[in-house]
Amino acid sequence: MDTLIVFYQNLGLALSLLVIATFLLAGTVKGVIGLGLPTLSMGLLGLAMAPVQAATLLIIPATLTNIWQLASGGHLLALIGRLWPLLLAISLGTGLGSLWIGMSGGPWVVRALGGALLLYALSGLMLPTLRVAPRIEPWLGPLCGLLTGVITCATGVFVIPVVPYLQALGLSKDELVQALGLSFTVSTLALAAGLLWRGALGGGELSASVLALAPALLGMWLGQALRRRISAVLFRRVFFVGLGALGVHLLVSG
Repeated sequence: MDTLIVFYQNLGLALSLLVIATFLLAGTVKGVIGLGLPTLSMGLLGLAMAPVQAATLLIIPATLTNIWQLASGGHLLALIGRLWPLLLAISLGTGLGSLWIGMSGGPWVVRALGGALLLYALSGLMLPTLRVAPRIEPWLGPLCGLLTGVITCATGVFVIPVVPYLQALGLSKDELVQALGLSFTVSTLALAAGLLWRGALGGGELSASVLALAPALLGMWLGQALRRRISAVLFRRVFFVGLGALGVHLLVSG
């Protein structure tokens, strides 16, 4: 508890309120469209703190919400059997990236985060529906996983290129939601291992991350209630437009 109090005292009132508001909003987005919590959290928190500090805050909320997402659907074992090369490559890419790159700070990390957000937003808004042929899946999956891992350790964003890849596999809606949860869980745990290895994930950071779980879960509950009242397609477009604008801002101001 002492480390938690010290962590938020060091952040100050304004940044503490930003953390709460960010995870409330990010949880709401995830509740409506099923993704976006770590991506939006990294983008908004990256406006006011170092990406490595933002990444430590999302570990617990992202892990628990993604485990909840992957646990529902009834396709977990089949998906693990199909996607294990991708998941292994994500872990390997994150590990190698932690050794070679890491979120060491500096303007280039903020710009890399902005570029990742912008690329993800453009793919969500403009990328046509693709299909991965079964014959190329054995090598394309690990390649996407490796690239995702490297981008994850550099920016804390683990959606490019794995999300477009999973969307191109022709999975059913339930399978896709569960596959995304599986991929995000592996990415989050691999990122946590990298941060721990670099000494960036201590007791204070984990305690602060636990506290960020409450607004994230509240946001998910609000998002699920909101999903029944608005168009998820329209909400998704607004989300990607806002994410793209945030990415551009980080690229320019980083």
